[in-house]
Amino acid sequence: MQIDWFKKGLKDGIPIATGYLAVSFTLGIAAKKVGMSTFQATLMSFLNLTSAGEFAAIGLIGTGASYLEMAITQFIINIRYFLMSCALSQKLEKNLPFFHRLFLAFGITDEIFGLSVSVSGKLNPYYTYGMMTLAIPGWAFGTCLGVITGNTLSPRILSAFSVALYGMFLAVIVPPARKNKILAGIVIISMFMSGLFSKLPIIKNMSSGFQIIILTILIAGAAAVLFPIQEDDTLK
Repeated sequence: MQIDWFKKGLKDGIPIATGYLAVSFTLGIAAKKVGMSTFQATLMSFLNLTSAGEFAAIGLIGTGASYLEMAITQFIINIRYFLMSCALSQKLEKNLPFFHRLFLAFGITDEIFGLSVSVSGKLNPYYTYGMMTLAIPGWAFGTCLGVITGNTLSPRILSAFSVALYGMFLAVIVPPARKNKILAGIVIISMFMSGLFSKLPIIKNMSSGFQIIILTILIAGAAAVLFPIQEDDTLK
């Protein structure tokens, strides 16, 4: 069964890895512009699976920011993964060994989390491992290619790469939203609220990480209260 889940994860991880390859290519270009070597940029992407966090880090490196500022910024931007880890932990068997939880926590990204949490019933960690096996190298290799060859591409191609991340988000949320009207409504409300937050006085000045945290707590909390999922439904 573990092998079957791992193979399924590999299959579902192909589009994620392909998308990561395109998006991280742009990241590699940005890393080269601030003076990072191919090794430094590739290692950063291999150990930090976060597009927003890495783009922010590169911007801080370019301005000569301190390590403390870097750490605080990364914490704020990536704190949403705490929420994802808590949500995903509810999908795991209670007696699952700690090392599985540790590896899963390391490999959580928006896309991997979206597919993992959508699994019917309990989550077999080998499904997520299958996605991670392709997605993580795809992200790191794309960064490597961006550093090496990015400056040789035309502006139009670079612009096309910049929207690849949004295509991955759509690929994650559209299929389950088509099957569940409540989920579709939550997605629409999330999009509306996200746009509203970018316009409201005070809130618009917050970091994107804090905005995501507030939106997640408000919308997910309201959905949990108004449309609770019965315990029996999660095991089907």
